[in-house]
Amino acid sequence: MESKKKMKIKNFDIGKGRCFVIAEIGNNHNGDFSRAIKMIDLAIEMGADCVKFQMRHLDKVYREKSLNKSGEDLGTEYIIDLLNRFEFSVDEHRKISEYCQGKGILYMCTPWDEKSIEVLESFGVKAYKVASADLTNLPLLDILSKTGKPLIISTGMSREDEVIEVKSFLEKREVEFAFLHCNSTYPAPFQDINLNWIKSLKKIHPLVGYSGHERGTAVSLAALSLGACIIERHFTLDRNMEGPDHAASLEYDEFKTLIKGIREVETALGSGEKRKLSQGEMINRENLGKSLVSSKNLVSGTIIKPEHVKVLSPGQGISPLKYDQLIGKELKREMNFEDFFYESDIEDNLITSKEYKFNRPWGIPVRFHDFQQYSDMAKPDFFEFHLSYSDMELNPKNYLDSTYECGFVVHAPELFKESHLMDLATPNSEYRKYSMEQTQRVIDITRNLKAYFPKEKKPMIVANIGGFSMDKPIPKSETKEYYKQFFESLSNLDTEGVEIIPQTMAPFPWHFGGQRYQNIFVEIEEIEKYCEEFGIRMCFDISHSMLTCNHLKKDFYAFCEKIAPYTAYLHLGDASGVNGEGLQIGEGEIDFVRLGKNLNNKFKNIPFIPEIWQGHKNKGQGFWIALEKLKGLI
Repeated sequence: MESKKKMKIKNFDIGKGRCFVIAEIGNNHNGDFSRAIKMIDLAIEMGADCVKFQMRHLDKVYREKSLNKSGEDLGTEYIIDLLNRFEFSVDEHRKISEYCQGKGILYMCTPWDEKSIEVLESFGVKAYKVASADLTNLPLLDILSKTGKPLIISTGMSREDEVIEVKSFLEKREVEFAFLHCNSTYPAPFQDINLNWIKSLKKIHPLVGYSGHERGTAVSLAALSLGACIIERHFTLDRNMEGPDHAASLEYDEFKTLIKGIREVETALGSGEKRKLSQGEMINRENLGKSLVSSKNLVSGTIIKPEHVKVLSPGQGISPLKYDQLIGKELKREMNFEDFFYESDIEDNLITSKEYKFNRPWGIPVRFHDFQQYSDMAKPDFFEFHLSYSDMELNPKNYLDSTYECGFVVHAPELFKESHLMDLATPNSEYRKYSMEQTQRVIDITRNLKAYFPKEKKPMIVANIGGFSMDKPIPKSETKEYYKQFFESLSNLDTEGVEIIPQTMAPFPWHFGGQRYQNIFVEIEEIEKYCEEFGIRMCFDISHSMLTCNHLKKDFYAFCEKIAPYTAYLHLGDASGVNGEGLQIGEGEIDFVRLGKNLNNKFKNIPFIPEIWQGHKNKGQGFWIALEKLKGLI
């Protein structure tokens, strides 16, 4: 029979991506029932998936002579003495099993004898852990196999040939099982662990974990990177307590750190599939990378020669990797000095603006410096001015030369001078004060722009209003205060004649190539609550909210239904995974046919822009592609 690569223990799919973490309490309770209960509670706090105990009926495990202390080795005598004092009764074990069930953490136990299996079967256990000492105990393994429960088997104290024989034994009985690499020394010396044997063990049987007895957490994390899908570590309240396992155990803070590290590492490991750029890398590639640019003014029809091309930052044009493909091409457009070359200059597939008609007002995102260019190319219903902190120093009259028969929206900067991110919700009062001052400047700029767009009576200001953290998410118990601080900030701003609308946010926003954690205006339940409480409307960023739903494993289209009553404005872009934002329409995971029906039904007349990552490049090609794909849908 082919070895099974996955097995299911209750609601845990072992070997399917998420590492299964066992907190081995064993006999580290030292016979104190209340201590065992406390350890279970702490294991839940640590984030363990399972707590494991041990059960022995000593008269079924040891010779009568050994139990009577008739000349046994001192080591055996010591162990039996401890077990006599520390082993729980069947009733205590049952109460522990019931307590775990009530607390929602998986209970597991290692039976050391046939009678213990009978007892544990009466508990309704979901799986069995087999100690290293019993790997070669074929009669016990046979009994366990007949239960039909999955087995997790440690391989300490065993040779490779013995592991192979046991593998064959279990496969013949068609039992689901996993092997744990293990060195049964307490604590295990680093030089004896031979962690790389995990690779060999995976060749014997693909479902492999690690049971560690070493000091610290580094080796366990390394085991994860080698393919361990189960990590088992002994847990203690105090390593100085009496008993052989305590010295090789982790205390609460260490175990909690280990589990946090496991979750980070398993996320970082990824799929191992084809390398692709992350969102942060794409941002930094744009900012720090190199492009092919023109070395002089070039007229249409020019045959591109090496002397016409330079390599300069930023990386917003085609890569220098395409240099040889560019040379010899006939230029189909005019270029000014140090303009970027684009893919269309190689492939001759430039897509330009057309006349567009939708069931709602539509717009284009612009900056002051390229407004006139887009105004000449297209006739949208409005423009969205994306302000940078440098744009806030500009005089709009240098870029706007008349009044315009269309509307406008302003997108407030995320970044202000001296690397200050906008944060109207931070508990840091000085930082919040600075953000309010800068936001007021944005409001004043917006009011001044109304002179150029008389049609727009109350322009909207889209804002990423803050509420982020750097190292970890803010506890849910604290987010209420962040919303309160945001509303206080909003109340202290002079917003006459404008409307500030927060964006729906993704859980992992990217600020200039670095990831942070977003804590407010992410989850739909909170958005509904605080829109009602504060009397505000939202910019529904489709891409951001899809990432949120992917992260939280929520229904994106249900999200759409719920946010509709609070939506004033739409940003449309596709999305993938938890951080692939601003993708071209149809290149992500959103079903735009389904979304379009939703928008036409619930979001009637709500204006939108296509918000496509770097959509402005090559004269707005990304925007025109998006608008073409959205025709007939919204």
